[in-house]
Amino acid sequence: MSRTTEDSHGTGRNGTGNQPPDGPAARRGPVIAALMLGMALAALDSTIIATAVPQIVGDLGGFAVFSWLFSGYLLAVTVTLPVYGKLSDTHGRKPILLTGIVLFLIGSLACAGAWNMASLIAFRVLQGLGGGALQGTIQTIAADLYPMKERPKIQAKLSSVWAVSAVAGPALGGLLTTYGDWRWIFLINLPVGTVALWLILRHFHDTHRDRPGVGTGTGTRVDWPGALAVFATGGLLLTALVQGGTAWPWLSVPSLLLFAGSAAAALATVLIERRAAEPIIPGWVWRRRTISAVNLALGALGLLMVAPTVFLPTYAQAVLGLGPIAAGFVLSVMTLSWPISASLSSRVYNRIGIRNSALLGIGGAALVLLAFPLLPYPGAAWQPALLMLALGGTLGLFQLPLIIGVQSSVGYAERGTATASILFCRQVGQSLGAALFGAVANATLNDRLTHAPAAIRAGLPHDLDAVSRALQHAGTLATGAADYLRRAVDTTVEHVYLGAAAAAALAFLSVLVLAPRRFPVHPDAQPAPPAETPSDTTAAGTTGDAVASGGAASGDTGALRDTGRNDGASTPSTS
Repeated sequence: MSRTTEDSHGTGRNGTGNQPPDGPAARRGPVIAALMLGMALAALDSTIIATAVPQIVGDLGGFAVFSWLFSGYLLAVTVTLPVYGKLSDTHGRKPILLTGIVLFLIGSLACAGAWNMASLIAFRVLQGLGGGALQGTIQTIAADLYPMKERPKIQAKLSSVWAVSAVAGPALGGLLTTYGDWRWIFLINLPVGTVALWLILRHFHDTHRDRPGVGTGTGTRVDWPGALAVFATGGLLLTALVQGGTAWPWLSVPSLLLFAGSAAAALATVLIERRAAEPIIPGWVWRRRTISAVNLALGALGLLMVAPTVFLPTYAQAVLGLGPIAAGFVLSVMTLSWPISASLSSRVYNRIGIRNSALLGIGGAALVLLAFPLLPYPGAAWQPALLMLALGGTLGLFQLPLIIGVQSSVGYAERGTATASILFCRQVGQSLGAALFGAVANATLNDRLTHAPAAIRAGLPHDLDAVSRALQHAGTLATGAADYLRRAVDTTVEHVYLGAAAAAALAFLSVLVLAPRRFPVHPDAQPAPPAETPSDTTAAGTTGDAVASGGAASGDTGALRDTGRNDGASTPSTS
């Protein structure tokens, strides 16, 4: 067994759980490299494909359904997150991560060989089945490997993968499609994934699985009825949100049937999970204040993130007149400030606490979002870029401390489920935000177009995509029509940002009202005492009993330690 991973869990000496390694930090290097490569597979996925869509459609056809290249992947990732989280708790992290990488690579190879749009969409769903395991399990392993005070370092490294991917993905996709073939955007995953697979097989040993009764899966039956119910609920709901208002009207028969089906499936899920011995989504995920508060807060975060990621590029091109590359840069500055802020967040939450750090971050984000409608028209590119830089900084203070707080409040046997639950809520929030803000944008734009001056009304387009295309050829529009359309897009995006500010307020209230003032810390996340005396042994047994009997489950902090103080559980990071 690898001394590296054993020491990093701290089980090799004293069995107290998640401890700093005795050996040099570089011993964890191969495992961390594998995690970053695995995260790169998931992070590059959408950004690298977006630039190749014209070539894919030109080769395979299927323009009417090409959006399912993204939606199908998102659906598969979202609905499998809770399942993989539970399986990683009961059967260990390593087999789930290996399964995810293998599924992703098989899906990538199949995508490269797709013969029409339908087959490509089906293989993208297969990729998503692997992507769900990658996203949740990598975050969980990172929490297993590092003690609480060091987690901002590894989380910042993982965040930097997303930042680099946001910038490099479109450029790499453009190069591969321009000088090669679009199929290479899938084949490039194979060497990256193969290296990650080899590193995990060679260097990662899930030592917790060797501890009696923890993560072994012994005697545990997989809750397949619950898993299928979760799949059905998530699939029907997300399909309704993704396709509603696009493929059919919101109040049409397909939408109503999908929403009704998702409600019925949700009810069936609750009934099944209540009876299951090892439910996929256990009730404690929502009964514990710590986890339920973060679930709601990160769901609201997913909601507000739609404003910059979906609508800011349209604003930059339609209103500011920037090209696609420059418009992407306006957004990408957020992905640069976010990991920097996240890596420094421990300096904040170690002083004022996790709850206050999150409130500070999301409060600042709300102010940034409210500042967007105050930008001058048409303005300069540096103005929204500066706001996005500030938004990334504030959200780094918000998201990472909450994730670390949740992961530190549970033991190994629950960490995969807890991590998957907050990622699942964030993904559902993004899907809900796309539907909600899409409706807001269409309603605002339609109102502006309906009340356009009679002299230009006849030649105006009728939806946001058509407006963007029309402004790319502004010379063909009637006199004054181009400026009117730019102002209409400006107003539309302002309304979306106001909605995003409301989502930030919802996140603020979730943390303020529901989150405990002091986040509890499970013994697995606490440093070991320097020596153990008889009195210490008694105290340790008391704490263990309190946790086992439900002290952690209730969200009470009496038997657990506070993550937001500079005590032994959480000293200031040197990062």
